[in-house]
Amino acid sequence: MNELVQDEREPIDVVVADKSPLILAGLVQLFDQDDRFNLVATAADGERFMEAVERLSFDVGIIGWNMPYLNGQGVLQALQKAETSPRIIVFTGNSAPDIPRQVMRFGGAGFCSKADAPNVLAETVLAVSEGRMVFPFMDLSRSGSDPFSGLTAREQELLASLARGRTNQQIAGDLTISLNTVKFHLKNLYGKLDVKNRAQAVACYLNASGNV
Repeated sequence: MNELVQDEREPIDVVVADKSPLILAGLVQLFDQDDRFNLVATAADGERFMEAVERLSFDVGIIGWNMPYLNGQGVLQALQKAETSPRIIVFTGNSAPDIPRQVMRFGGAGFCSKADAPNVLAETVLAVSEGRMVFPFMDLSRSGSDPFSGLTAREQELLASLARGRTNQQIAGDLTISLNTVKFHLKNLYGKLDVKNRAQAVACYLNASGNV
């Protein structure tokens, strides 16, 4: 039954941006061969990707982190000012451990390493298109005593949403859960981080991410 539903869905419109022609060629092949996706355009840098955002309508953007003219952070910051924008996945070979946290902070919806198998990227696009956030959450944990190590994946999704300034109602819509469920998770989150409110939770998050 689930396979039938998937087959009946409209293809996910995707635009990819990467400085490497070889990577772009590989992504074109990956998405062209999969009926679940519709590759709308490709871009060689962040500026051309932003031009695609202005000209085209698509669901998910897959961008590099280290791109000429406008890097991944610059793209995410520019999209924060837009009224509507595609959901963004950063796809990078840069192994710096802080990048996933930066992607979350600046509004990205997902992170995928170029070291992962191609099907991992495809599944990440599917999840992000459904409103989910996909990140290597274990990167937030620095030691066994780190309060982030006790957070569930859902709680870390909520924490990232709080850091992006999302309201409870917006988070409920983003994650397709009820407002009461959001409040339940936030109560548990605050307890685990030993904070009293969202402002303190975000401060704790940004401090751990090295962004304050």
